[in-house]
Amino acid sequence: MARAPLYEEDRDLKLVGSRPLRPDGLEKVTGRARFGADVSAPGMLVGKVLRSPHPHARIKSIDVSQAMALQGVKAIVTKDDFNADSSDRNILTNVMARGKALYEGHAVAAVAATSATIAKKALKLIKVDYEILPHVTDVETAMQPGAPLLHEGMITAGMDPAPDRPSNIASRCEFGHGDVETGFAAADEIIERTFRTEATHQGYIEPHACMANVGPDGAGELWCCTQGHFMVRNTCADLLGVDVSKLRVTASEIGGGFGGKTTVFIEPVAMALSRKAGRPVKIVMNRDEVFKASGPTSSTVITVKIGVTRDGRLTAGEAELKYQGGAFPGSPVSLGAMSAFSCYNMEHVRTIGYDVVTNRPKQAAYRAPGAPMAAYAVESVVEELASRIGMDPIELRLKNAVSEGDKSSYGPKYKRIGLTETLEAAKAHEHYNAPLGPNQGRGVACGFWFNFGGQTCVSLNINIDGTVALAVGTPDIGGSRASMGLMAAEELGIGYDQVRTIIADTSSLGHNDVTDGSRVTFASGLATINAARDAIKKLCARAARMWGIDEEAVVWEDGHAKPAGENAGEFEPLSLAQIAAEAEQTGGPIAGHYETNAGGAGVSFATHIVDAEVDPETGRVHVTRYTVCQDAGKAVHPSYVEGQFQGGAVQGIGWALNEAYIYGEDGRLQNPGFLDYRIPVASDLPMIDTVIVEVPNPGHPYGVRGVGETSIVPPLAAIANAVSHAAGVRLTELPMSPPRVLRAMDAAKDAGTASKPQAAE
Repeated sequence: MARAPLYEEDRDLKLVGSRPLRPDGLEKVTGRARFGADVSAPGMLVGKVLRSPHPHARIKSIDVSQAMALQGVKAIVTKDDFNADSSDRNILTNVMARGKALYEGHAVAAVAATSATIAKKALKLIKVDYEILPHVTDVETAMQPGAPLLHEGMITAGMDPAPDRPSNIASRCEFGHGDVETGFAAADEIIERTFRTEATHQGYIEPHACMANVGPDGAGELWCCTQGHFMVRNTCADLLGVDVSKLRVTASEIGGGFGGKTTVFIEPVAMALSRKAGRPVKIVMNRDEVFKASGPTSSTVITVKIGVTRDGRLTAGEAELKYQGGAFPGSPVSLGAMSAFSCYNMEHVRTIGYDVVTNRPKQAAYRAPGAPMAAYAVESVVEELASRIGMDPIELRLKNAVSEGDKSSYGPKYKRIGLTETLEAAKAHEHYNAPLGPNQGRGVACGFWFNFGGQTCVSLNINIDGTVALAVGTPDIGGSRASMGLMAAEELGIGYDQVRTIIADTSSLGHNDVTDGSRVTFASGLATINAARDAIKKLCARAARMWGIDEEAVVWEDGHAKPAGENAGEFEPLSLAQIAAEAEQTGGPIAGHYETNAGGAGVSFATHIVDAEVDPETGRVHVTRYTVCQDAGKAVHPSYVEGQFQGGAVQGIGWALNEAYIYGEDGRLQNPGFLDYRIPVASDLPMIDTVIVEVPNPGHPYGVRGVGETSIVPPLAAIANAVSHAAGVRLTELPMSPPRVLRAMDAAKDAGTASKPQAAE
């Protein structure tokens, strides 16, 4: 593993930190940008997928004869057209059901035809004999003895001793240190509460889309909207049983992902159909399919218990987290369990998590997967403890905030971090001390995300006119091309407009991990910086050759090669363009490359402030003001950073107030569309203020930390705290819809436990 350089504290950055125009802006506003559904090819067929109408059913037989006889149908695939020896049976079975349909929307067959009309007609002609089985969609019900089993042979991992009977609990995890009973014994106040969250979808506007073209020799090309085309290539090769070298995958522009496009759903199906038909095949999901058959986040049940002394010291924290990950193991419960108490320096802490399967679509990542739900539960109790002991909620958090050298709740010691700085920024912000109106409350919450590095490869080519072509392998889902261009230009000492960044296909670069985990600006940026430095060494060597001096006697400053030492002043500096123009005479093309498995990503923290107003007659919640304070390490492009802060807050508002997967007793999703699954629109939202805190990450030369995910961690709790203060009763279930809020308020009044709204205090 390549070691990331230490933070260069005395570096005078000229371009990094500026706000140039985005390089893809013109193409997108003029409609020239090509997204997944925009790709076409001569002779292209239309692919459609037959999906189970049942949440749980054994597939006794599939008869495709009538469909195959329909004029215009060129290929039909079922489970038998995929590699049964795939290394990941869960992905294999999710792509195409094998033996059982495990959720409504589970793919059981697919058709390629000359038109969409014929393909749809063919789907109706496929005869599937189902044996309907009992189903379960609730996480706690799924954990009970006697619940319908999704996988008859699944034994819970992480248990000692191991169970002797199968269940829907895929695994158990545990994190922590100290002795929580000792910690609770030292507390003056203890609060224990159970919280529930429902599954929510990432809500990207662009549905999944791809086009595959597989030739008679088995070699193929695939164009798709994805957050990781190298992952798509590797997975498709595995599922189709072909060599990775035979597949070339190109990532299109992406109309939103937020983690939901970090896996495969239709891509292997399109390739299998193309291989069978001998023609290109395009598949585009409709919105109903997106909701029913692509991954939302988990629904959860979380119990949290925290103790505090009268002077505000948190003595112990304990949490039990139950996450359902859909029909297959792999919910983000371990990340939730690790991050639950990550903001606080407690001597005694323990979290236990359960990964549970249910008859729902397979869970996929959604921006800091697992962390928002855990933070919702913990930060709600922390806020309530502050009220219980009469301490300012930010002061309580400051008193217990982790800092450099503290042991995290999940094990490692923190390096340089900025939680305290975000809390201080929030406390100093005029929002925190602004007056509240009638029926309004103010909430605060902190959030944490790990941030990742991972496998990354970059190529930087110097063109003959001195411009630069930068090829990266991480799809741009948040402005990374601009950030990469800024960092390349910063290193080379040239203008931002002289660098063009492209997303290279899988045959043009070494492997790159998926754009997720807030890794790209850190890891691809680190690789870009080092690729530029590699190019600079070669540029200096070319200048030395042009001057006839030793390479060691040349330095690079302000975009020029300059002679140094005893040769200083003997030759005029050479610009990058001048050196590039002579490349043919001095050795040929000039390029810089860098490959790494990057470490040192640096964790990230944020503090959010929210004001909310509750209508006492209807229970409707309106967020009136919102402020995000988050540590970016170093904001490479501040406008993009602010956009990430705001985007996470907006998605958190939807998650907290409106969004939820709603299942009926029949196990079918009742709201698979944006009419009934309501994401926030502009009229639902306040202006969102941002404060960029910069506590440099020592693992990156510019101090960069990822920012894309931390911003969605605090909103659920911050909004719930604001609503609870405004309503006079603690809300413990999301989303906080008007009927749910009104019922809680009425119940508190009837029980005589309602408190005064915060604004009236």
